[in-house]
Amino acid sequence: MIKLTKFNPEMHKHGDFVLNAEIIETIEETPDTVITLTNGKKLIVDEAMDEVVRRVMKYRRAMKQL
Repeated sequence: MIKLTKFNPEMHKHGDFVLNAEIIETIEETPDTVITLTNGKKLIVDEAMDEVVRRVMKYRRAMKQL
């Protein structure tokens, strides 16, 4: 699981949430960072694409150590 900040441009609201990194299919910068999940749902987050990738890699390394 990785902690991210969701951004809703219509409401101008930010909110932290935790995402299961195993269900991420793609990550794009368009210029917003858009995460597409395996079920087709898309999330827009405040973090840059490189930061999301770093968090996913850190999560996966931690899972290997268990």
